[in-house]
Amino acid sequence: MKTGTLYLVPVPLAEQAASKSFMPFVVETINAIDTYIVENEKTARKFLKEAGLQRPQSELIIHDYGKHKRSSSLAPFFKELMSGKDVGLMSEAGCPGVADPGADVVAEAHRRGIKVVPLVGPNSILLALMASGFNGQSFTFHGYLPIDKIQRGKRIKELEQLAQKYQQTQLFIETPFRNNQLLEDVLKNAMPQTLLCVACNLTGEDEYIKTQSVAFWKKERIDLHKKPAIFLLYRQF
Repeated sequence: MKTGTLYLVPVPLAEQAASKSFMPFVVETINAIDTYIVENEKTARKFLKEAGLQRPQSELIIHDYGKHKRSSSLAPFFKELMSGKDVGLMSEAGCPGVADPGADVVAEAHRRGIKVVPLVGPNSILLALMASGFNGQSFTFHGYLPIDKIQRGKRIKELEQLAQKYQQTQLFIETPFRNNQLLEDVLKNAMPQTLLCVACNLTGEDEYIKTQSVAFWKKERIDLHKKPAIFLLYRQF
């Protein structure tokens, strides 16, 4: 029996950023399928509307892959795919599978021999890297750093050493309501000459991207509280 295709559907990174986020082929795709696996049903329906979904949303089949359902079997999410129907996978923001629990769904699709098609859309990691001025040929995304301040400080120093040793850009993130604390810890533990880029609310109306030395940042005052942000460290010889 022929299986369907799993389309990885990107969604906006910020409010009022739909026109910057949905490519024509994405719009065509969402109007050709009626089944989705999503991280949050409410926001997924909002994104589909913004993207230009033409069919009534009451006709959609939506499997909610929320955090309270990830310990159960993935089999129910694959019923339509295994019967030959195409399905879309959507994350809470950005690209499915990148710093996103949807990676488990993609992995299961490969195990089942299902074709996976990533669609073009916004990715905060690449957008921040593009705008940082740092090395774009060698970089590592570390996701979240330790919450414990001592462990976090140690990790920041390790990333700084990696950046200098390999001339490699180091990227990491934090839960938006802890962004200010993370920035404070970076400035406390990194060397003055280390370069730091802060990219906040990418593609949004109040998008903020700045690259400066740690010494400079210690004189700067910015508020990143509850704003999606990504941090990049780099050291030049």
